[in-house]
Amino acid sequence: MTASPSPVDPPELFRSPAFAQGMIAPAGPLLYVGGQNGTDGSGALLEGLLAQTERALRNVLAVLAEAGTGPEQVVKLTIFLDPSVDPADAYAATRSVWGGRRTAVTVLAVAPARPGALVEIEAVAAIPASRPGPRE
Repeated sequence: MTASPSPVDPPELFRSPAFAQGMIAPAGPLLYVGGQNGTDGSGALLEGLLAQTERALRNVLAVLAEAGTGPEQVVKLTIFLDPSVDPADAYAATRSVWGGRRTAVTVLAVAPARPGALVEIEAVAAIPASRPGPRE
């Protein structure tokens, strides 16, 4: 078993440069990041899909960092998009913050519960054994 999650891409399935068909997570604790909207530190919702998606991902990164892990340890992202938005626009916003990191991803067209929210993002990440741990 490796220290970092590793992608699983069966040769008979499409190999995407953006996501993996599956991920093997190293044994150990996992972090489940609850749904993050595009809100700033005061809780205010940003305007537009690009700004909301970028901020939701930065919020995911903040939770990962607080738990002593990082995006390279993420094994699964679930992205909920308002049905009114173009998924291609959300993908472009995702690439600007997330970069080319491949992980298992599910994208669903579902209206987020918060009025005005266009995107909500959840994550599951492995926590390295050498992590410092969250601040209390």
